[in-house]
Amino acid sequence: MQEKEIGAVTHYFGHINVIIIQLSDALKIGDTIHVKGHTSDFTQKVDSMQIEHVSVTEAKSLDAVGIKVEQKSHPKDKVFKVIS
Repeated sequence: MQEKEIGAVTHYFGHINVIIIQLSDALKIGDTIHVKGHTSDFTQKVDSMQIEHVSVTEAKSLDAVGIKVEQKSHPKDKVFKVIS
């Protein structure tokens, strides 16, 4: 399984389990992401994402997107898209 770095976490909102990712490449609903940092390391499917509180199905490079996550993350964690 290959991975491509597509951005980094800029914020983590623990009370709602949402991360904000500053993208350096495109991302869409259905993609699988791998979040990896000093203490974070998990993979999950992107079920929904938002830009400025508006639901979107895809995002492009330079967008900041919010994604609900299943585990805790931290700012500066790297985000990879899993390419199967």
